[in-house]
Amino acid sequence: MKREIIKTLDGSTTIHLQEWDECYHSKHGAIQEAKHVFIKNGLSLFECNPVSILEIGFGTGLNAFITFLEGVQKQQKIKYVGVEAYPVEAKEVLEMNYVTELEADAYKAVFAKMHECEWNEEIAISTDFSLTKRKQFFDEINDFEIFDLIYFDAFGYRVQPELWSTEIFQKMYDSLKPNGVLVTYAARGVVKRSMIAVGFTVEKLAGPPGKREMFRAFKKV
Repeated sequence: MKREIIKTLDGSTTIHLQEWDECYHSKHGAIQEAKHVFIKNGLSLFECNPVSILEIGFGTGLNAFITFLEGVQKQQKIKYVGVEAYPVEAKEVLEMNYVTELEADAYKAVFAKMHECEWNEEIAISTDFSLTKRKQFFDEINDFEIFDLIYFDAFGYRVQPELWSTEIFQKMYDSLKPNGVLVTYAARGVVKRSMIAVGFTVEKLAGPPGKREMFRAFKKV
């Protein structure tokens, strides 16, 4: 599948899959979307408490890097697991402009380390941030009550509806600790129904720039 690096409307880059006409992030702003969906409506719920995060779709590492930067600012301990079946190539990582756009030159080596470190091993990125990159398909996830928060950032329902099934959301529900939270940019009715079917309590929130709505789901106990 042909891939190209494009610039989104907020100046940050993403990967565009031409065959699907699908991007790794919003064309309206990769960084804006990540901050709105996953930080403002996800990580912020845990304030400065230690938090364990599962990311569905590690991709370019943008969500992980922004989460790291938030952790530094708030002196928060974060255990981060990113699942990705098809890792981004090194040459593509070099074209991502996130360090510059986030004004995070002091942490340029951290972004590089996130991509250069071994897969399937827990790596200490810093004293307070650990990263485990798992090379696996989403239907292979079998965690049980390990995570406080899930960033569900799979490719859209339009191109990969199987990633938004009740079977996948059952795995997400099982992976969360009691009272855990899942956030996603998606807001389709079929997605909401799948979430509710496995036990999630779902709320609709204002979406990031270019998208009217998004979902946040809770594992209520």
